[in-house]
Amino acid sequence: MASEEKTSAKTKKITPSSAAFAVIESGSKQYLVKEGQTIQVELIELEEGKELNFDALLVGNEKEVKVGKPFLSGVKVKTKVKGDIKGEKLIVFKYKPKKNSRTKNGHRQKYTELEIVKIEI
Repeated sequence: MASEEKTSAKTKKITPSSAAFAVIESGSKQYLVKEGQTIQVELIELEEGKELNFDALLVGNEKEVKVGKPFLSGVKVKTKVKGDIKGEKLIVFKYKPKKNSRTKNGHRQKYTELEIVKIEI
């Protein structure tokens, strides 16, 4: 009986709406996105204004959800590159007691800002 419920959940048709959401994968990380949202992903070497398409792992709305294995066929998430930014500065301090060993380093991660233009179902 459990397998019947799983198959029926996969075959439900999802209609596009403003409340649609999707899960995409970039840089081995997954992001839950909605149309009009801006996200920060690890640095992608693209110029500002270029379009980038992602395959969706999951798509849904208020009523139903559709899950892929691993990606959904025919579902694309269109994004637009807004630019590159740097994250906040992190201090990495290593210290070994009684050894006179101290190392202080700083790090700023680079990110690409993406605007979710459309979720095509």
